[in-house]
Amino acid sequence: MRFTRRQIGYLFFGFIFWLPIGLLIFVGEYIFNTLEHTGKDVLSFSHVPERFLYTGLGAVLWVLIFYFTGLLFKRTNIGTYFSNIPIIGVFFRTGGETMTIDRLANLAPCLFLLSPTCLGYAWILSQEKVKLGDKNAGFNLVDVYYPNVPTIITGQVFSVRKQTVMRLGNPSRDIIDILLYGLRKPDNLKYLPWEDETEEQFEERAERFGLLITTTLENPRQ
Repeated sequence: MRFTRRQIGYLFFGFIFWLPIGLLIFVGEYIFNTLEHTGKDVLSFSHVPERFLYTGLGAVLWVLIFYFTGLLFKRTNIGTYFSNIPIIGVFFRTGGETMTIDRLANLAPCLFLLSPTCLGYAWILSQEKVKLGDKNAGFNLVDVYYPNVPTIITGQVFSVRKQTVMRLGNPSRDIIDILLYGLRKPDNLKYLPWEDETEEQFEERAERFGLLITTTLENPRQ
């Protein structure tokens, strides 16, 4: 019985390995054949002689159509018009910068207070000074990127008080690994003070994060 279970296990794991590959091949073949068929129909309708309709020419036609359509939307005001349409407009925006794993790798990771008892992992985008009329406020705001899991490159931007953000000295890779359901985890989290924060202020603020620590101030790389 144990031997049979082992063989079934081998069969199952083999099936799991080949299933996504098979689906990818099936979908790819279906898309190619569809593009090839419709592309040849367009060429035939355009009075292209049958002897010139080589295999793959229909798919090449659609690749060219896709390319020049994208070029048109990106290089002209047509893309600007479509960018104002809700939901689908995000695909036509030509300004700004989208979030990528490479960009996250160059941002400073942090923890911030989602609530008085719940911490969230995020990345620091920028700091904003706040004024009350003509006077500077007694606090600054920090814009943080709070990722969705497991996509990571989609998420929300929150503007929170600087005092509720704890900078981390860990590389972004460590935080991404934690967010991917603890796939890997660092030996420890490295908490860093703000550059204008004294040791006493840092220790007092750290208590909000459930920490009772003794530390010396560093001058971490920004």
